Amino acid sequence: MKKYHLRYFGLPILISILTISGLMTSGNLFSETKFEVKNLNQTKNSVALTKVIEYDTVKTYNKKRPAGVTITKEEGHTGLAYIDENNNETIITSPKNAEIEIGTGDEANYVGKMTGYGADCQGCSGAGTLACKTKDGNYYSLTKNGMTYNDYEYGEVRIIAADLDKFPCGTIIQVDNPNLGTFNAIVLDTGGAMQKAWKNGIVHMDLAYVTENDPAIHLTTSSNVKYSVQRWGY
Repeated sequence: MKKYHLRYFGLPILISILTISGLMTSGNLFSETKFEVKNLNQTKNSVALTKVIEYDTVKTYNKKRPAGVTITKEEGHTGLAYIDENNNETIITSPKNAEIEIGTGDEANYVGKMTGYGADCQGCSGAGTLACKTKDGNYYSLTKNGMTYNDYEYGEVRIIAADLDKFPCGTIIQVDNPNLGTFNAIVLDTGGAMQKAWKNGIVHMDLAYVTENDPAIHLTTSSNVKYSVQRWGY
């Protein structure tokens, strides 16, 4: 290896030249030259610091939400600031506060029975029009709209019938059915069997289907279903 000391524009430059020779598969010789250039001039380094800005959590309280139930309304995220060598701070990204809602209402956890019904059940209206109005003031039809409902907070949920004196329209209930698993449902309907059961101290809810011929309707029946209210009404 040969080393050459040169001066380029008044700056000392160290150039190392490494020559490697080899034989290619074709039998031709080739050479490869590698240049390593190092600037020997000393320069001043600036120190840049970044600072993480923590976000706050804004809490609101809602009596329609049972005690012990907390939901996140908005996710929070941290911000970032740049601090220069003179300790001046510049915001790069601002933090966003988290928003949570804490329930202060009545707790409601029950174990009761569940059955299923279709829009074409005996005594039901042929269109499957439900007893409750939706949040926007319209009546819901199982035949036209299907057996799920898009809630403004909980997204797509199943529809159930319950005693409206205890579980008002729009109540969100987490259902744990041994045969169907765990899911959220909204109270949008009622029935005489549900009302009679509650007067006798029994929780009985009816899970809605589009038709009585749905094969899953038979799996719905259970006397050991857990109900946990997540929101009282709309």
